[in-house]
Amino acid sequence: MATVTVNNEKRTIAVSTLLELLEVLDYGEAVVATAVNGNFVPQTMRVETLISDGDNVEILAPMQGG
Repeated sequence: MATVTVNNEKRTIAVSTLLELLEVLDYGEAVVATAVNGNFVPQTMRVETLISDGDNVEILAPMQGG
């Protein structure tokens, strides 16, 4: 188990990768941008991006408007 901050909210999770975290948080196939500790993580790298205790994860959905 690790305690991480996701979008400014602390969570205790039992996942090891960013992809697993997105699945646990019900993002599934949603189109989102991700960053871990301020570093952008492309979709293709989520499966190998490890999540560690104390990490800061940002998940951003695209916005529409004008």
